[in-house]
Amino acid sequence: MDYEIVIGLEVHTELATASKIFCGCTTKFGGEPNTHVCEVCAGMPGVLPVLNEQVVEFALRTGLATNCTITQYNKFDRKNYFYPDLPKAYQISQLYLPICREGWVAIGEGDSTKQIRIHEIHMEEDAGKLIHDPYDDVTLVDYNRCGVPLLEIVSEPDLRSAEEAIEYLEKLRAILQYTGVSDCKMQEGSFRADINLSVRPVGQAEFGTRTEMKNMNSFKAIARAIENEARRQIALIEAGGTVTQETRRWDDNKGKSFAMRSKEDAHDYKYFPEPDLPPIAISDARIAAVRDALPELPDAKKARYISHYGLPAYDTEIITRSVVLTRLFEEASAVCGSPKDTANWIMTELLRQMSDAGVLPEDLLFDFAALGTVIKLVNENKINRGTGKKVFAEVFARGVDPEQYVKENNLAQVTDTAAIRAQLEEVVAANEKSVGEYKGGKEAAFQYLIGQGMRALRGKAPAPLVAQLLHELLQ
Repeated sequence: MDYEIVIGLEVHTELATASKIFCGCTTKFGGEPNTHVCEVCAGMPGVLPVLNEQVVEFALRTGLATNCTITQYNKFDRKNYFYPDLPKAYQISQLYLPICREGWVAIGEGDSTKQIRIHEIHMEEDAGKLIHDPYDDVTLVDYNRCGVPLLEIVSEPDLRSAEEAIEYLEKLRAILQYTGVSDCKMQEGSFRADINLSVRPVGQAEFGTRTEMKNMNSFKAIARAIENEARRQIALIEAGGTVTQETRRWDDNKGKSFAMRSKEDAHDYKYFPEPDLPPIAISDARIAAVRDALPELPDAKKARYISHYGLPAYDTEIITRSVVLTRLFEEASAVCGSPKDTANWIMTELLRQMSDAGVLPEDLLFDFAALGTVIKLVNENKINRGTGKKVFAEVFARGVDPEQYVKENNLAQVTDTAAIRAQLEEVVAANEKSVGEYKGGKEAAFQYLIGQGMRALRGKAPAPLVAQLLHELLQ
């Protein structure tokens, strides 16, 4: 029997605000445990939350960028449950009237474009972090993350494969970065996803029983977890078993998931309206102002790069997937005046350097204009491409100034025709056998002589000029 995978994702993204959602504590990542905490986010009795207005602004940006309807009268609700990293024993969230509803994000290209529906986007506060210490057999609690503002973006179960899920997440991450809502640093937990997955026979209308894997913060791990869980459920059904609705923990090192707790159809969180926060009323004028201020989003930027610059669709897809790479592309192109060359250098040299160093786009530290300077030096024949690669490697690793580095290391190309000719005359004189073979009709001998000439000139003369002058000498 053929089976279909059904996936819905719940994405949590930490917002790029300076302070927490209901108090003035910093949202800066890291810090000594329990130092970014006050009475409000620590859940002390008698304290009152005050809503950070920037959180509402970011929620509106996200909703409009993902084609959502804005709930102009929305409010917060109290979600009651006890967990050690939630000191209040409840979380302020939105259930009944979330700020954004019924949106979509498009994935795929051309005729294969598919809209992944967004059920809702709501604002809420993050919990703390539990740190398990196996050496002392204790669990420690860090409350620094308590109260960091979150958006939870809940998709409909429209995804049908790991590939679709990753493409959706990449598109969503790009939108959040372009709009300035979140840095989406997955390694810091500011962009993470819960996977709801079930399988059903192809053609069956009703969904199968789903399981949930929580707090996944790596695209590779998410893809592996989806594929593994789908195989596990199919094997269980084929063996005559029944899938249990439960929360499972994914162990990426072992490549397996493990049952954590059963999950009923509906948890009784005893939701009720948050009594300490008033409802939020959003005017038409404010929605229009936020919409007008939205930046160029990934799909629009990609279309512009293809139509204006003639870039390949694949290159633009890679570049526009990251707001950092688009900024680098635009700054470097402005310096060198050649968008096509800039895209080629990004797709080859930059991505190779990033892969070798294990660096993400958001961690790039060099001056982006420096890449444009390297390309300009190559295009103006001031250095050859091989030297350009070496110079850019130094730019990437140490942030050197390209022009200064070329000057200090005597890497500029020799353009004095007389000097090049004099060096080539010595090469011809020292390679009588190859000269004879060339004159006897062996073209390979000419290529050998070019190589000897480039070596004598230490690669600092333009190869076409070397070939031209050598040909003249041999005639």
